[in-house]
Amino acid sequence: MTISSALIIWKALICITGCESPVIVVVSGSMEPGFKRGDILFLHMNEDPIRAGDIVVFNIKGKTIPVVHRVIQVHEQQNNKEIYVLTKGDINKKDDRLGGIYGSGQLWLQRQHIMGRAIGFLPYEGWVTIVLTENPIVKYVLIGALSLVLITSKDRGAKQNSRTNE
Repeated sequence: MTISSALIIWKALICITGCESPVIVVVSGSMEPGFKRGDILFLHMNEDPIRAGDIVVFNIKGKTIPVVHRVIQVHEQQNNKEIYVLTKGDINKKDDRLGGIYGSGQLWLQRQHIMGRAIGFLPYEGWVTIVLTENPIVKYVLIGALSLVLITSKDRGAKQNSRTNE
């Protein structure tokens, strides 16, 4: 029941925000001091134009973790309304093209690379995700502990039910 409710809420958020992933954890320090490692970002994506200064989350082909950076330049082609975006982490000295963030030979991001724009955040609330991702042993210990609690709580409930039935 809990898992079904969580999935329904997640799918509703996807529909409302227009993002494939409406919530994301900042995993690097490239956006400091604005966003720190472990902050949770809330994303939204619509047809509004992307502008310099927007904080966007984007995917790069061949990389598994999305990147959170600020738009520093936008070029829009008038004939087909295609946009080309250049980004940079706030703390980085170089833009993402020169800093090697983009894929080989890639000079700009296009709209299909962008997952969403940051519209809000919760500071430090994503540290649990980072710890579980970077330390798999902690994840397995936590899963084991939760499984143990689940198993022992079912036994207690069954014992209490059998006592009340007597």
